[in-house]
Amino acid sequence: MDLGLQGARVLVTAGAAGIGRAIAEAFAEEGARVFTCDLDEAGLATLPAGIGRRRADVADRGAVAALFEAALAELGGLDVLVNNAGIAGPTGKLDEINPEDWDRCLEVCLTSQFNCARLAIPHLRKSANASIVNLSSAAGKHGFALRAPYAAAKWGVIGLTKSLAIELGDDGIRVNAILPGLVAGDRQRRVLEAKAQQKGISFAEMERLAFSFTSIKDYVTARQLADQILFLCSPRGRTISGQAISVDGDTRMLS
Repeated sequence: MDLGLQGARVLVTAGAAGIGRAIAEAFAEEGARVFTCDLDEAGLATLPAGIGRRRADVADRGAVAALFEAALAELGGLDVLVNNAGIAGPTGKLDEINPEDWDRCLEVCLTSQFNCARLAIPHLRKSANASIVNLSSAAGKHGFALRAPYAAAKWGVIGLTKSLAIELGDDGIRVNAILPGLVAGDRQRRVLEAKAQQKGISFAEMERLAFSFTSIKDYVTARQLADQILFLCSPRGRTISGQAISVDGDTRMLS
């Protein structure tokens, strides 16, 4: 299916691995011009030729300014911003969490999206097919015991998304959030391992417990998330905005 993304100018944050890499590569396969960033320089070096890249910490506003300067110089403008960067944050009871870990989680998972969106908006206003997609999580609509910093940040992403969709509607800029559930990969495994340790159960028991609250008992893949994002950012998604779209196998709660 031709999604009409040939030549689209796309910036994806945290694209060296996992979900971000799948998004960057999927856009490139559709003929889009893609630029990405990450802290993982080794991962960036293995991206396919043609995808622009730069090391950047999107929680650092100075680094974000330099990122946009480099991306815009290469792309010549911007049609799509995908705010993918995020970290798992600490696992533990709220009164036991190091305040610095709380701050870092919110800076990367929420404030980084502000840092990038504020610089992207003036350029997106010049696009005939402009979109922002923010990565939230199933934790952005369910309580998540022992993961309060992450859940708080991801709830904040939805508030940011819906507010921006209203603000930018007159400019023709669509803003949506994607809420992944249990995503296949090392990061999800580490989260489940940390939860299992906190609960004093095995990884297999923790995995069974997590899937007991989903209708489809299988991991979401990074490519599934990328496919959804491509549709939203294509002309086929031109009237979809302000939505928090779950891709989570019908997750009813988080354990």
